[in-house]
Amino acid sequence: MAEQKQAAGKDIAALSFEDALRELEGIVQQLERGQIKLDEAISAYERGAALKKHCEAKLAEAKAKVDRIVVAIDGTVTSEPSGMS
Repeated sequence: MAEQKQAAGKDIAALSFEDALRELEGIVQQLERGQIKLDEAISAYERGAALKKHCEAKLAEAKAKVDRIVVAIDGTVTSEPSGMS
């Protein structure tokens, strides 16, 4: 069981934001329909929670990059350290 969670975690870590969000949306739809067995629903919910955490981390990462983008008065675009490390 611990090996499955570890493998699933690695699998999720490799997903892009868009792929993780798409999978999360599918899980939500599946759970909302309520047509799966309890054990499967619990596993789906756990994976959904991990996908949500992954998406939140990807968004925070993107926000940090965007926060570092600076547009000068002359219109040139540069970046600077955000102070977040």
